[in-house]
Amino acid sequence: MEKEAILAKVNAGEMLPLMEEFYTIQGEGFYKGTAAYFIRIGGCDVGCHWCDVKESWNADTHPPTEVRSIVENAAKYSDTIVITGGEPLTWDMTFITSELKKKGLKIHIETSGAYKLTGAWDWICLSPKKMKLPTEEVYKKAHELKVIVYNLHDFKFAEEQAEKVNKDCILYLQPEWSKRDKMIPEIVDYVMKNPKWKVSLQTHKYLNIP
Repeated sequence: MEKEAILAKVNAGEMLPLMEEFYTIQGEGFYKGTAAYFIRIGGCDVGCHWCDVKESWNADTHPPTEVRSIVENAAKYSDTIVITGGEPLTWDMTFITSELKKKGLKIHIETSGAYKLTGAWDWICLSPKKMKLPTEEVYKKAHELKVIVYNLHDFKFAEEQAEKVNKDCILYLQPEWSKRDKMIPEIVDYVMKNPKWKVSLQTHKYLNIP
């Protein structure tokens, strides 16, 4: 396929820069412990210095892949699909979610919310970043708010974000992995004093799975 044709399909969301796809256990947030098929889309310019998948940032290193083939593969493994990144909302998610819906699958997204919310989602995990704040729409529609705690200032940021989400949004504080030994006691103490929050851990890393 010629470059122009590929670009047109990418812009339409019919091809996406696929970094990896795998069947595993959701390790974080509300659905932790649930078997799910992950689709990791390349491309992100939010730029978290502690990001554990920095290889996802440059979309050009991940080949544009036909969405229909991604969907066919995903449907073989699980009825719960998690689209993550990178930042998946860099791309138009309308086509991939409509194709997944045709298969009767439950579709989750993990996003910073920094870009326009496209696609039809059963569950939106919003993990906002200071460098590029979420859109108003995603604040209103998020099912869970997951704030990564790297230092003590992140508690203030978490409260600022909690004020912006809808009243039904579940609130999580999650230690950044490299700072977990230092921040877990702080998070536990904070949640006990502020019980509207819950603790999220990257349990997949403790389980040594993807």
